[in-house]
Amino acid sequence: MSPTSAGQLAVPQLHRAARIEDAVHRLVERRLRHTGWRVHTVAYPGYGAPGWVRVMCRVLLGRPDNRQRGRPEKVRGWRSFATLPAKHIRVDIESGGERHETRTDRSGFVDTIVPVDLPPGWGSVQIRVPEAEPVQAPVRILDPRVRFGVISDVDDTVMVTTLPRPLLAAWNTFVLDEHARAAVPGMAVLYERLVTAHPGAPVFYLSTGAWNVAPTLTRFLSRHLYPAGPLLLTDWGPTADRWFRSGREHKRATLTRLAAEFPDVRWLLVGDDGQHDQEIYREFAVSYPGNVAGIAIRRLSPTQAMLAGALPHSASDSVSAPPVGQEWLSAPDGAGLWQLLREAGLV
Repeated sequence: MSPTSAGQLAVPQLHRAARIEDAVHRLVERRLRHTGWRVHTVAYPGYGAPGWVRVMCRVLLGRPDNRQRGRPEKVRGWRSFATLPAKHIRVDIESGGERHETRTDRSGFVDTIVPVDLPPGWGSVQIRVPEAEPVQAPVRILDPRVRFGVISDVDDTVMVTTLPRPLLAAWNTFVLDEHARAAVPGMAVLYERLVTAHPGAPVFYLSTGAWNVAPTLTRFLSRHLYPAGPLLLTDWGPTADRWFRSGREHKRATLTRLAAEFPDVRWLLVGDDGQHDQEIYREFAVSYPGNVAGIAIRRLSPTQAMLAGALPHSASDSVSAPPVGQEWLSAPDGAGLWQLLREAGLV
């Protein structure tokens, strides 16, 4: 009888692409450490409620100068990808005098729920990793009385990126200077008005973009005066069972998770008609009608739709009727959406 049949659990075999990626990482890591690359931690904004918090960070190998203070913010996209994940590294999360230990996954990520009691609003937890300086991870704690929140797409909703057309997407991600990226007109004002009208309302930024660009995206949102909020991004590359991660499934799974974590919150879902936001939001509204306050879709111009890889005016036609009882609003910019939201009584 084999060990597995004797009662031991079989360990799932990694996808071939993941095994190749791991082998390359092992080889590259040894060489980079010899050239002076060191471990450093990138903390991402987390969120939670009284009694728990979701902590997200990534532990990477990078050039020593990547950790220096006072480095200019003008960073080209490709520099965000000039790193290597530190796999299976011990990570200690500290808050309120308590310490919780976990480890990074094969992509260098930590995404874990920590039992900690922080007051509503913005707080922080400390992340400690051997060989690296400790960092503070900001966390947004939702007040249990909050009943309204915003979940926003990023690409072509708050930032003009002309995705998903491959060549333009690669240019925007790896080459274009972050200061050259354009904000969608009126959206920052719209979000600020929404959080003012609903005190304590959180804003989550949900995107299929890679975690590598999180610092760049955070600076972009801050510079254009968007309300601060957790980023819910994904990791590019092979997974344990497939060649590439699915962006649609990432969005679907994240929406479902937020509905389970905050069952009393009704979300305004904001996206655009250039990709698959309408389809994903409609599915979520049908499955979780009590968690949707409304759906606001930024309507792309014919030129923007073409650059985004969609046929002008075809996206709206391809989506079936909005769910019964749900406000479904569409306008070309933040000002137009704000007017429709006011008329619908959502502000």
